[in-house]
Parts: sequence; structure tokens; C-alpha cells
Amino acid sequence: MTEPSTAARPPIPQTVADLIAERLTAALSPTHLRVVNESHHHAGHMGDDGTGESHFAVEVESAAFAGLNRVARQRLVNGALAELLATRIHALTMRTRAPGEA
Repeated sequence: MTEPSTAARPPIPQTVADLIAERLTAALSPTHLRVVNESHHHAGHMGDDGTGESHFAVEVESAAFAGLNRVARQRLVNGALAELLATRIHALTMRTRAPGEA
């Protein structure tokens, strides 16, 4: 009889916030990343899908932003989250900076 594997398995992201963090980490290798679910502020409003996971704010610091203007930085974030923005995120606010910027 074969024993079930006891090897640690990586956790499966279960929340939209986890998916956002996973995708931004993969795309931008941030030195700082903060993802805040702000959906509770929008309960009952347009865009609230009832899941409690529709409105988010992110703070991202990444060397990938060095020399880029705000619009170019936002495009990088939006590109990393494109599928989630199309299917699971109604609203996203972001603050982006390169290391060493205030």
C-alpha cells in the first residue's frame, strides 16, 4: 500500500488579493508590495458583485518602474493583472514607485 505524499505543497491562492500579489510578484519582482481589499467600502454600490472581492488598492515598489512615468507604470501593473481586471476586479487604485523614490 502506498502512503500519501507528505511533501509540502505550495498553498493554492484562494482570494483575489492573493492572486493579485502572485501576479504582481511574478511580473514585477517588487521590493515592496501591499494589496488591500477595499470592497467593504463599496458594498451595495455599482460593481459590487457580492463576493467582497471587487475593489482593491495596491502599493508597488519595483526596479521595473525606474525611469518610467506614471502612465507607463500603471500599464505594467494593468498588464500583469489583465485577466483579473477583465473577470474579477471591478476597481483598482495603485501607487507605484521605483526603489529610492518617496
